[in-house]
Amino acid sequence: MPLMPRISILSANASDGPDLRRAIVALQEHERALHDTRRPGEDVADAYLAQLLGRTAVSGAILKADLDGLFAGFVAGWVEESDAIAETESSNRHGLIADICVLPEYRTQGIGALLLAAMERRLAAFGVERIRVVALSSNSLARASYERAGFHPYEITYEKKLD
Repeated sequence: MPLMPRISILSANASDGPDLRRAIVALQEHERALHDTRRPGEDVADAYLAQLLGRTAVSGAILKADLDGLFAGFVAGWVEESDAIAETESSNRHGLIADICVLPEYRTQGIGALLLAAMERRLAAFGVERIRVVALSSNSLARASYERAGFHPYEITYEKKLD
């Protein structure tokens, strides 16, 4: 009987930079196939990774999934704070899961759910009562995954492309 793969969710560190960059390119290319507003992954990966590292440094984290010691994906999230007059305090200060990526060869093994759950715990430690995640409306796989993890639609943004 084959051994079940061992999945570990760990904090990403500086040595994970090349793997995180590779995942950002893969995620960007996946979303680029879904919508024409996304730029090529190679064009944005370095700046995007730097932005993620900056945003997560104070009140967030980048967590990675290792499958038998191999990088399988990541999730990045942080605390967002705003001052929207019409929103409650717990809405104005909430956790945001900005990005989640499971590399294609590791999908359908429950890694995404493990990453989401680990990020929920990490953001809860910052005292937030709500966590939000954003997906392209055409990304039905991501939306279904989020809904299985207990997320519900909050606001929907509509877009019309002008001629």
